[in-house]
Amino acid sequence: MTEQQSARDLFQAAYENRYTWDENFPGYSADIEIKQGDEVYTGKVRINGDLSVEVTGIEDEKVQESVYNQMRDIVTHRKRSSFEKAHGKSSFNLGEKDSTGAVEILVKGDSMGSNYKIRGTEICQVSRVMGPMAFTINTKENLDTGEGYVSAGYNAIFRNAKTNDLMGKREFEDTFEKIGNYYVMTRQVVHAIEGEGRTTTEFNFSNIKLLEPAIV
Repeated sequence: MTEQQSARDLFQAAYENRYTWDENFPGYSADIEIKQGDEVYTGKVRINGDLSVEVTGIEDEKVQESVYNQMRDIVTHRKRSSFEKAHGKSSFNLGEKDSTGAVEILVKGDSMGSNYKIRGTEICQVSRVMGPMAFTINTKENLDTGEGYVSAGYNAIFRNAKTNDLMGKREFEDTFEKIGNYYVMTRQVVHAIEGEGRTTTEFNFSNIKLLEPAIV
């Protein structure tokens, strides 16, 4: 019981150390430029105070959908949720400690079969299974905002859940800036590696403005 408790405490401390937007977050709007090879697209994005997402002005539907999904990912990582609400039904056990000092947190009761690695008070690895796909996200670099950490450099490795064959890899470089009282992403570079192919996509955000909070 003590070990389970310490695993829970360790994971909870790291979970609560992530940087998230508070309940006063008003949302923001920005111009976006997407570059992939010789292709360049521009448009506008908006995250509202209720954390809904809007993407406009991008003519290519696939690109627009890609940007929408990226903005939803940003919201997922910045959305504040209590530990109890997110993980209260799960139980935790300590696993092995690796050569870098990161310790495994093994989870029972998670619908996506999630396991984690914790280094200090930061989550440095997430492993999940979603249907036929298994993926592992490894964090290599963090930004300390003074109000929690943000992952700034990380990779995602995708494997066949049954055979463990490598299906693809993504390397991410994220840049953040403080606008008003909130840190928001200003640039993301994604290197996608599949087989022998490699593509690099840049997302650049400019003219970022916090929205005016609604008057109630």
